Amino acid sequence: MSEPSAQSREFRVDGVSINLLSMPQAISSIVSTAKGGQGFSVFTLNLDHCAKLRADSKFAQAYHRASFVTADGFPIVMLGRLHGIPVQRTAGSDMLEPLCAEAARSGLPVFLLGPNTGVINRAAAHLRERNEGLNIAGTYAPGPNFSPESLDADIAIEHIRKSGARICFICLGAPRQEIFAARCQDRIPGVGFVCVGAALDFIAGTQVRAPGFFQRHGLEWVWRLASNPQRLAMRYLRSALAVPRLLADAIPQAISARTGRTS
Repeated sequence: MSEPSAQSREFRVDGVSINLLSMPQAISSIVSTAKGGQGFSVFTLNLDHCAKLRADSKFAQAYHRASFVTADGFPIVMLGRLHGIPVQRTAGSDMLEPLCAEAARSGLPVFLLGPNTGVINRAAAHLRERNEGLNIAGTYAPGPNFSPESLDADIAIEHIRKSGARICFICLGAPRQEIFAARCQDRIPGVGFVCVGAALDFIAGTQVRAPGFFQRHGLEWVWRLASNPQRLAMRYLRSALAVPRLLADAIPQAISARTGRTS
């Protein structure tokens, strides 16, 4: 029996199917789906999300409706490799710029939903400068206490609808951005919602990303923890506590998958 190609394979972590296995596959799949006029959502699974999935039912429901999920973080990548799948880390913060480049080439208008007007304006200026012809059809910055089911969320949905955008980048952090994306899928068909976390902050320069060495070796969390220990220490502790459970779930799946491919 022949083994399926990596492009057609996927694996599950905590009940979530990861079906985009590399950055090139992610960019290609997102752009082709947007060009086809289909609505979709894109989430990037990491350990923090795995911890939140058990504690937040709305977040879990949003994840199970996602059209595309990538592996964001070295532990998720390693779980995929246990299954014999050559998955690569594909973070939301890395997807924004290449997706904008392809959107400019394909004539796909985009929308930026971000943390505040200053960040959005600086990031938009950078993206337009780097991508000739990029059509940023609209932007919106909800309030600091944004709720995905609030009046402010309804206003954001109307802004996105009226803009004519085909791809909307949501930069609000988990779980708000994913829950909002799931709600938008019902309200605005034909638009793709890509959750990209702090991507606009990185582009605008309001947050500093870890140096390349840390990113390449799965140590970006060390950089972030050292930069803001008070905010991130408990989050990373909860994430670490999820690892034994994820391994216990993944190992039987991996053995079954490998056995099935060799039979």
